[in-house]
Amino acid sequence: MIQRIAVVGGGPAGLTFARVLHRHGHPVTVLERDPAPDARPPGGTLDLHENLGQLALDKAGLLAEFHALSRPEGQAMRVLDVDGTVLRDWRPRPDERANPEIDRGQLRDLLLGPLDVRWGTAVTEVAPEAPQGALVRSADGWQEAFDLVVGADGAWSKVRPAVSPATPYYTGVALIETSLDDIDTRHPGLARLIGDGAMAVYGVNRGLVAQRNSGGHVKVYAQFRAPLDWHENPALHLGLDGLDGPDETDEPDGRAGLDPSDAEAVRSTLLALYDGWTAPVLDLLRHGTAFVYRPLHVLPAPHTWAHVPGVTLVGDAAHLMPPLGVGANLAMLDGAELAESVAAASGPGELDEAVRAFEERMWARAGRWAKFTTAGLERLVGPDPADALALFDEVQGG
Repeated sequence: MIQRIAVVGGGPAGLTFARVLHRHGHPVTVLERDPAPDARPPGGTLDLHENLGQLALDKAGLLAEFHALSRPEGQAMRVLDVDGTVLRDWRPRPDERANPEIDRGQLRDLLLGPLDVRWGTAVTEVAPEAPQGALVRSADGWQEAFDLVVGADGAWSKVRPAVSPATPYYTGVALIETSLDDIDTRHPGLARLIGDGAMAVYGVNRGLVAQRNSGGHVKVYAQFRAPLDWHENPALHLGLDGLDGPDETDEPDGRAGLDPSDAEAVRSTLLALYDGWTAPVLDLLRHGTAFVYRPLHVLPAPHTWAHVPGVTLVGDAAHLMPPLGVGANLAMLDGAELAESVAAASGPGELDEAVRAFEERMWARAGRWAKFTTAGLERLVGPDPADALALFDEVQGG
């Protein structure tokens, strides 16, 4: 009997799960809240590891297509001191394929392939039904029962409450993203500074990373330690004495508030926060075209739950961790391995046991990576920039 399977979320985890099931000839319903694949920007670039993301693509039969799209040169990494001194300049060998880069949009399109996605389905609740299965409800009143519902819907998962009360908590690190287009033509000096892959600069409790995407597009990430409400009074929380200007608003309690959606106000605040850093690095902020505020949240680690027949989680919904190049890789491997387990199950009892066994494997693997990435974030955005450089050496040497 063919099991009725649904996956909630059309990101790397959900699409990999669905694509591997499709390869095994098993139908799957993909539910995605976005109304279309291009409804919003897909995000930056991803480095897919040989033993994680690339392994998942191999299970989906897509590894050769990935290699044709990926950018091995994007593995290059340069680390600068705040004064512009080049501390490390690592470049991959011509045959290096350990962690090639691919744009998120290209990966999404590769995984979508022949899949049939129910776009514009905003799932609001998943209710387990005894003895096996779950009912999915959406914001527009639609509902349907499935033998297994897989939550691949990210950090603020609507599926997670069906198995766990855990919610993400703030790490203490704020991230603000901006971007530059056509950098090789419009900003050739910055293009040379970044190189073929990524460039990072680390200071005391702050860092700045610029990363190439395809087509001359560059993503820039400013990271700094601050309370979650830092924008209510950036001068106080970020130690920016004398911060003023037309973007400053006097609130009734006398504090100067910052609207994270006010691009020029955010730009001025960041330039003040990174004051004293070398001018070319600051130019990455001066020329940024828009700013997106992304406070970094994580789930408790390890995050486990009492097994619930008919519902499980993969990717960020299961093990949200700091963004140190591992999350999407783990999410894809979660999806691929779960799909293989589901495809091999021949009945409700086997399906439940297969999911239970998968969860045990996922928890163990994700727990190890959560420990590594949590410690890594402390070192990358911490009081001693030398610790960030040491972590870079350890990763490149390992």
